Amino acid sequence: MFYVFLLVVAAIGVGVYLTFVFQNVPGMKEERLGTLEPLPADLGTWKADSGSESAQAASKEGLIREVRLFYDERRERLFEQVRYRRESDSEIVRVEPDRRVKRRRVRPA
Repeated sequence: MFYVFLLVVAAIGVGVYLTFVFQNVPGMKEERLGTLEPLPADLGTWKADSGSESAQAASKEGLIREVRLFYDERRERLFEQVRYRRESDSEIVRVEPDRRVKRRRVRPA
């Protein structure tokens, strides 16, 4: 039982050490895990969505579903934002909650 306790303490110590090193040593995360894939070129541009099931359901209601990708620089996260516009007067009827988009890490060659 004592050895299990020692293994748990060691695992916690390693976890705390790695967290501290990855957050405070410049370039360590990029060197070990790779850099994040580049941001899309159409960042921040609203585009009409016509191919998804949600867009087809909105079309039956007389709405246009628009989607854009938004990059929050402060938190360094990429979000997908969705809004629905009325076809007749282009008024925004409703919006969906922001959905976080995970960016993949690209390993250096």
